[in-house]
Amino acid sequence: MSATLSFIAPPPGFEPSLEFSFSAVDDTVGLFTLSAVDGDSRRVFVLDAAIYLPEYMPSLSQAQSESLGLASGDDARVYVVANPAESGTTVNLLAPIVVNAATNAAAQVILDDRDWPLQAPLGA
Repeated sequence: MSATLSFIAPPPGFEPSLEFSFSAVDDTVGLFTLSAVDGDSRRVFVLDAAIYLPEYMPSLSQAQSESLGLASGDDARVYVVANPAESGTTVNLLAPIVVNAATNAAAQVILDDRDWPLQAPLGA
């Protein structure tokens, strides 16, 4: 699976890029790479939260939902940035990437509920 995501604002660290290639990692389920299509060589790994974190249910503000054109929560796909390291992989639960499944509009949002950790151990 490969798609182009159109971010409504550049994700942190990728300014000024707005268009990103979203590609499944071969021989995996729910693991993707996200890289700017403008030739920037940086990429990040993202996990499908519905698969890896089924109890993770972030709440978006009304403004965040409207900016992505989400009519309902069913329209949203939630992904988390994964940071692999020798000590284990952590995921950013405070700032998920939310994608409108119908339009591929995307945003990395900072949740109003600041109780979510920035570096949560995967599998914890």
